[in-house]
Amino acid sequence: MATLLYRLGRTAFRRRWLVVLLWAVILGGAGVGAATAPASSDDSTSFMPGIEAQKAFDLIGERFPGTDANGADARIVFVAPDGEKVTASGNRAAIDALVTDAADEPKVLSAVSPFTAGAVSEDGSTAYATVNYKVKAEDLTDADKAALEKAIAEARTSGLTVEVGGTALAEQPAAGGSAEAIGIGLAAVILLITFGSLAAAGLPLLTAVIGVGTSMAAIMALGSVFGLSLTTGTLASMLGLAVGIDYALFVVSRYREERANGHAPSEAAGLAVGTAGSAVVFAGLTVVIALAGLTVVGVPMLTKMGLCAAGAVVIAVLVALTLVPALLGMWPNAVLSRRTRKSRAVREAADNGGTRWARFVLRRPVAVLVACVAGLGVLALPAASLEMGMPGAESKPVSSTERRAYDALADGFGAGFNGPLTIVVDAKDAADAKAAVTAIAKKIGATDGVVSVSPAQFNPAGDTALVSAVPATGPNDEKTKDVVQTIRAERAALERETGATFEVTGSTAMNIDIADALQSALFPYLAVIVVLALLLLLVVFRSVLVPVKAAFGFLLSVLAALGSVVAVFQWGWGAELLGVEQAGPIMSLMPIFLVGIVFGLAMDYEVFLVARMREAYVHGDRAPDAVVSGFRHSARVVVAAAVIMIAVFSGFIGSGESMVKTIGFGLAVAVLFDAFVVRMALVPAVLALLGDKAWWLPGWLDRLLPRVDVEGAGLTAPSPVPGDHPAPREPARV
Repeated sequence: MATLLYRLGRTAFRRRWLVVLLWAVILGGAGVGAATAPASSDDSTSFMPGIEAQKAFDLIGERFPGTDANGADARIVFVAPDGEKVTASGNRAAIDALVTDAADEPKVLSAVSPFTAGAVSEDGSTAYATVNYKVKAEDLTDADKAALEKAIAEARTSGLTVEVGGTALAEQPAAGGSAEAIGIGLAAVILLITFGSLAAAGLPLLTAVIGVGTSMAAIMALGSVFGLSLTTGTLASMLGLAVGIDYALFVVSRYREERANGHAPSEAAGLAVGTAGSAVVFAGLTVVIALAGLTVVGVPMLTKMGLCAAGAVVIAVLVALTLVPALLGMWPNAVLSRRTRKSRAVREAADNGGTRWARFVLRRPVAVLVACVAGLGVLALPAASLEMGMPGAESKPVSSTERRAYDALADGFGAGFNGPLTIVVDAKDAADAKAAVTAIAKKIGATDGVVSVSPAQFNPAGDTALVSAVPATGPNDEKTKDVVQTIRAERAALERETGATFEVTGSTAMNIDIADALQSALFPYLAVIVVLALLLLLVVFRSVLVPVKAAFGFLLSVLAALGSVVAVFQWGWGAELLGVEQAGPIMSLMPIFLVGIVFGLAMDYEVFLVARMREAYVHGDRAPDAVVSGFRHSARVVVAAAVIMIAVFSGFIGSGESMVKTIGFGLAVAVLFDAFVVRMALVPAVLALLGDKAWWLPGWLDRLLPRVDVEGAGLTAPSPVPGDHPAPREPARV
């Protein structure tokens, strides 16, 4: 591996113009494909196949032709002034006028008045009208929205408080690159401080931007084919930017080191790609394994996000191995620090902060180990209280009309009104379809926790009906989940009695089923990625205990990160500082996605740091000295890489999309814990306690495992290449 990459690095350095031209063609081709590709359709009709709520959702689309279950809707809520009722003549006239105006729009499927639908609260203070559209929310034009907004504004002139929920007028997340810009700006400052050279700081940023640009253009070009969403692209850009900077950073850092050791530019580039590049390849593989493993979860959207992000990581690895050495060939001395360019002597790496820290840990390994485990264990405690759900309008700021509509409905009709259950009754095999539907609706209405059941709505064939059941508790209340389970438990008896069957769906039931399915998939997913990554690390480090230690450290950091997410987003500790308006359940997709990404990133730092220790150990250092050597050469760069990742992920905390905000925070704190607590403290403490045993491998296993030479033991110094210019040397000091 090291020899192959060494040759690749030298070739890219010497054929730099060809390599740059190839990447320009790739980026340009992807850009043209993105510009000419049709808009993405992002088909979400089958979010999670196999769960009951999804099957019922699909049945609605099949049995009710001409309706789009994904069509936009607007729930317009009217609140009468104090002391008045919405049924007063003036208020009623204003509401009827709004409904009439809305119904006249060409894309409106139906607009139902609250007075005909019985959608008036018992005290008469609140009412709502439902407007359903023939098309999805993203297909509504500005003119369509403006027509509804005008009707709402006219209704408000009557003195009514009018708020609107639903998807028709909901604000869509902006597609701007402010988060990426913030991350790049912070990364530039960190790189400049780390390298002391504008060229060395700019090169990783340039190559990372090229890699992300290529990835995002490819996603846009393929969006219409695979239904890739805005969230998919955001997460791919998040990871692509972070690892792209880090991977280039490690190659450039090793190049500078080899130049300081007296190697000619092309030789230094080859050695950098052969050693640091080997670590980049295997670090990237661990991230790809973790992301591609999301396919086992069974959520199409999660699979798309994982595969797109994995593709972005692959491109980042290829950029680091080819484009970075090519650009180094164009400016072989510019990336060196001013001191190195002016110096004339080859100096051994001096003691630095990393060396001093490693020696401190080696003197007190037990105390450091206990402190790390105890500290992360305390931070992980809130994770035991994790509640998963799909936050809706209740999580929006109170300044939004969606949140005010949600609160008005809860005040006027009860907390459960914002999360009604949709019962799809399949009476195709019943002797008397209407009688069967009536019996089922009556039984559901008598279920504890159900406050009301709407009249049945039959399809044109008369063999399927929809019934809406309103629970007494809110959408994310644990009691609502109990109600859903109770209703489903009654199905077998009702089917025998009526000959008809039913399924429960709606957003509330869908969220409950998704949370249950993801919880069931979490452990198989963990098993898949952990086993595959352990095998990969076993090959890389040729050690049994080092991969096990890596997995243990990952579990500590991810649980601590998840505990922090629960404390902030579920319990509300410091939530206002991050722009979280309302604490509540953690989005169901977030924990499993966080686990996958953090696992890959944790293995990144494990490979980068421990590979340098392994390199020193293979070249003859004692086990404790190898730890110190690894920190001497890698600590500063690993710290810089971690800070860059934290900066990039923190930039996404400002996103208006709750899942991206939560994942950005979770990844930022996970990298903080993993890099600075686990890899910088727990890892050297464990290696100090293990000594030479850390690198133990049974003889039979040693013979079976392939040798990839990630530490570069097989590299020899080839003869100088014509045209190479060795690094300037200063006179030897006496």
